[in-house]
Amino acid sequence: MSSSLVPPKLMPIAPVVELLDRDHSILAFNERVLDWAYRKDVPLLERLRYLCIVSSNLDEFFEVRAEPHLAASQRKDEKGDFSVESFERLAEVAHTLVARQYALYNDDLMPALELHGIKIVSHGERDVLQRRWVKQYFEREVQPLLLPVGLDPSHPFPQVANKSLNFIVRLGGRDAFGRENEIAIVKVPRVLPRMIRMPDKVSGGSNFFVSLSSVIRGHLAGLFPGREVGQFSQFRLTRHSDLAVDEEDVKNLRTALRQGLQHRHFGEAVRLEVSAGCSIHLSDFLLRQFNLPQGALYRVPGPVNLVRLTQLIDLVHAPKLCFPTYRACYPTQLTPGVSFFERLKLGDVFIHQPFESFDGVLAFLREAVNDPQVLAIKQTIYRTGTDSELMDLLREAVRRGKEVTVVVELKARFDEEANINWAEMLDSIGAQVLYGVVGLKTHAKMMLITRREGKQLKRYAHLSTGNYNPRTARLYTDWSHLTADPALTTDVENVFVHLASHSRLPRLNRVLLAPFYLHLNLIEKINQMASVAASAGTGRIVAKMNALTDETLIHALIRAGQMGVKIDLVVRGACMLPAQLAGVTDNIHVRSVIGRFLEHSRVFYFCCNAVEELYLSSADWMNRNMMRRVELAWPVTDAVQRQRIIDEDLIAYLHDGVDAWDLLPDGTYARVRQDSRRAAHGAQAALMTRYAGQDDARGD
Repeated sequence: MSSSLVPPKLMPIAPVVELLDRDHSILAFNERVLDWAYRKDVPLLERLRYLCIVSSNLDEFFEVRAEPHLAASQRKDEKGDFSVESFERLAEVAHTLVARQYALYNDDLMPALELHGIKIVSHGERDVLQRRWVKQYFEREVQPLLLPVGLDPSHPFPQVANKSLNFIVRLGGRDAFGRENEIAIVKVPRVLPRMIRMPDKVSGGSNFFVSLSSVIRGHLAGLFPGREVGQFSQFRLTRHSDLAVDEEDVKNLRTALRQGLQHRHFGEAVRLEVSAGCSIHLSDFLLRQFNLPQGALYRVPGPVNLVRLTQLIDLVHAPKLCFPTYRACYPTQLTPGVSFFERLKLGDVFIHQPFESFDGVLAFLREAVNDPQVLAIKQTIYRTGTDSELMDLLREAVRRGKEVTVVVELKARFDEEANINWAEMLDSIGAQVLYGVVGLKTHAKMMLITRREGKQLKRYAHLSTGNYNPRTARLYTDWSHLTADPALTTDVENVFVHLASHSRLPRLNRVLLAPFYLHLNLIEKINQMASVAASAGTGRIVAKMNALTDETLIHALIRAGQMGVKIDLVVRGACMLPAQLAGVTDNIHVRSVIGRFLEHSRVFYFCCNAVEELYLSSADWMNRNMMRRVELAWPVTDAVQRQRIIDEDLIAYLHDGVDAWDLLPDGTYARVRQDSRRAAHGAQAALMTRYAGQDDARGD
């Protein structure tokens, strides 16, 4: 297979294009998420939830992306992708984003919540009854778990775990041995709730809360009898947390990762958060302790961990301050009570989650587990959660004597421990547990059912753009594809055999597999569009994904656009392609849609002289997905279902006039302008309306 379908004379040398910075693009994505916390048309507690989501995203950004910038700044590097300058520019943007978060929290969200009787009561605001109750709570629930550590040569600075809550205290006077050791650390156990609701007897029936940090702050003096508590501050340290295991040099990957998890919480320090009022003396002490520059210090006027405010949201019962409950309908192509195996003999089924329920996928597996004619079940597991009905069904399948093979990705970031636990459980009861290919993450989402039907064995498959996680399936937009198509099911079987035996992969019928063919095929399809456009034909590309950072694919798109191909990209998060750059990328538009649900589906559309192709995929257009992961893309050949996907997941998003943002050439994003001549619509809201009431309409 050639690397290009375009003759060299049709491939002009594109002008040098400076791509956008990936890390700045990630922060720009979080600016768009934060916009939902500003929106007055969003219910108040949901606005607070979006604020928490941004904080959670920033935690992961620092845990994964900040370390090379920080390391370069400490080496005083002056050039390259990571340098002093890159660290300073990134720190400036991050500091601005954090400042906006806390300004919104203090000046808008908390005053608005207080008008609805929801308030976090500070120590200075508490009346006598409230202070008495907080004191009793502290003495009963908190103090027994605290162990202040005074620092001296025999008590060095304690290990501070990643993202844990701590206090640093400067003490006056002398300790019990007559020494003037002035610094003490109080580590706050993670088992304690960060938000505590006051009982009605002291809150007057309102939703009054106290933060754990405020409870401890109000009783610090009692932790150091005989000493004077002077300066103090809460602080939180973020550490680099990407696990690094040399798979080529370990005999048992599961054991190596289990050991690595023990050290994850104590990686290199990358960010220090302290209270806004923290003295320079204490903040400088902490920076020296963790070997961090000033740019890594974040002074915050409020809780050092806004993520924990989700506890408050969960403790408040105020339906009017939340999104109206959305009940996903049962998949419209399925009829409850009708056998999946009989239904799939009539044609493929597509489920658009979360507008249609993931329960359809669970019901498919449940029928396979309970059907005595089903002999084998094979499945990949990337993220499934710690409490999963799906995993319980696989366990039941083993108990019923079926051959169960599970490819568990142990290196799914921040889900390693859950996946190791599932792998050990399944292995212990007799399932065949595999860990994919050394050096590659298995990110493909596929399930294969083998069933005896008369004298034949027949296969049924489920392919998906998203994870086998019932919880996130209610929050993420994805496509599930159920099929009995022999061409597809044979491909899926061959991929499973390849993952298990590492044997040479046979030529596949329909599936494009990374790291072997997917990248090459996408480039060829893009180049084919360019060749057709250059020959006075028409080429059209529309692709929807979570991230676009693979430079080879980006440059192929730029060349295709320059040759006349019309390209629309719907990229939720990081995008390094500078769209609408005059004379360079005029034919390429990039937009991002941020909505109530997390956009997660990957859909790739190519139209060459009116001949359409559409692929669903587990892969984003990132180098890691193309080269360092096992990923799938597969075509949708049913014309009716292909048009359905085009309508619901491409056209709807290209015409979104509420939740969409357009990427500008300089890497900034502009909210779409609403057409005053007609009512604007949001793609997700329109899909919710389309699917609402489907169950009632068919009498389910």
